[in-house]
Amino acid sequence: MEKEERERAEEATLKPFEELTPPSMSLWSMLGHFGPGLILMMTGIGTSHLISAPTAGGRFAYALLWCLPVAYIFKYYGFEMAFRFTGATGRSMLDAYSTAWKKWPLWYMLVTTLIQCVVGQAGRVIAAAAVLYYLFTISVGIPVPLWGWALVLCSIACSIILLGKYGAFEIITKILAGLLVVSAISVYFLRPAPLSALGHFFLVEIPDGSWLLIAAFLGLLPTGIDVSLQASEWGQAKRVGMGKVREILEKNGAIKAFDPFDGKRDDLRISISRLPANVQAYATGWFKVSLWDFRVGHIISFVMAGIFLSLAAVWLYPSAVEGQAVIGEIAKIFTGSVGSWMMTVFLLGAFAATFSTMFNYFDGWPRIVGACCRNLFKPTARTQGIAKDELSDEHRRAWYSEYNIYRATMMFSLVASVAVIAGLPKPVWLVLVASAAAFFVAPVIYAMNLYFCFRIIDKEDRVFYPSLFARYFGWGSFVVFSGLTVILVLARVFKIAFS
Repeated sequence: MEKEERERAEEATLKPFEELTPPSMSLWSMLGHFGPGLILMMTGIGTSHLISAPTAGGRFAYALLWCLPVAYIFKYYGFEMAFRFTGATGRSMLDAYSTAWKKWPLWYMLVTTLIQCVVGQAGRVIAAAAVLYYLFTISVGIPVPLWGWALVLCSIACSIILLGKYGAFEIITKILAGLLVVSAISVYFLRPAPLSALGHFFLVEIPDGSWLLIAAFLGLLPTGIDVSLQASEWGQAKRVGMGKVREILEKNGAIKAFDPFDGKRDDLRISISRLPANVQAYATGWFKVSLWDFRVGHIISFVMAGIFLSLAAVWLYPSAVEGQAVIGEIAKIFTGSVGSWMMTVFLLGAFAATFSTMFNYFDGWPRIVGACCRNLFKPTARTQGIAKDELSDEHRRAWYSEYNIYRATMMFSLVASVAVIAGLPKPVWLVLVASAAAFFVAPVIYAMNLYFCFRIIDKEDRVFYPSLFARYFGWGSFVVFSGLTVILVLARVFKIAFS
């Protein structure tokens, strides 16, 4: 009798897994599955690529090209570990942070993210507002200040997110941003950088007055490392792969649901080798999709950063690249090389890229604040979730629910970022400061992502657990990246000269 009961219980546990089928690994199918990785890429391309890279090229020609491989190579594992953790456990990296002593990484993220909601978001919003300011205020003569356009764009972005009407918006944005990418590549091949310029990828130069740009590059190329946590939240929200497997296991009582107030790191671990073969194939397939999602976005972002810097070095240098009309100055790359008709193409693409950047951050940073609160405060943990199919009347009524904290943070970011822009209407300076801020808060996040991946993911699961190279190069990259942070702090704050 007991044997029959065990068999029935096992059958009930395994039955939901029968419907799980691995994702197709064909090229077009994988592109259709991509999401968090490409979103991560878009969070950087609107500001670092369109503002910081042309500013570097216009002011210093090819001298700062070396920052690109440094940023993309040595920040790589800081990002990948967040994707790897969610793919291996089905949980957000912030859930792992909750297992640290006194939950201190969550407090760190809560404070720094609220600061980023002000300064960081102002840098993203002003880039998009600068496009409309140039198009309608400078070119057409509509008397709306820069902060006015910022307010309009913030209101539109937050409304789209809260109403959930972003399906069509995402399609249009991808098309226009793709148009910008194709246009930039086409213009580059009209007059490519000389081969001798490629040597600057390996030649470290620090021209006078370039420290803020260097910090901006290292902070926001491909994007801020804090976005790895946003991507982890987005990955968990997709509810596929190990996220779906975990949901089934917890629902059937096969594993203990993670409790951030009474849980241990072991509660986050899932040993895939103990699961049925079809479940292993399903979880592994989605894990590979998520990694390639990130890797493809990482490579595209690197190529585009190099192209935009090189275009500015060819068509703008020497130029200060500053002022409220900065978008018009950067547009000379396209109008001077192809013709005045390219202005429309550039402005459409630039607006799509910059608006999608601020749009993603209006969703991403409030998600981080909400996730921190659900792991810090029990009332929020009881009312966790922001997806509409997860919301109850209590979620909507209780001010402390994750959903309402998410919405309140979004409104705070809207008001605060517009206020900053009204007081400091300097697009290039604000973008560079916001980018540098991302750089200085990154080392702690980098270290935590590495540490929790190595400590929590099952070492026997060779697909999910980082390779020996990833472990050594990951920590080595962290040391290099943190060392650069220290050098920049000493140079900028304590005025210590490095030669």
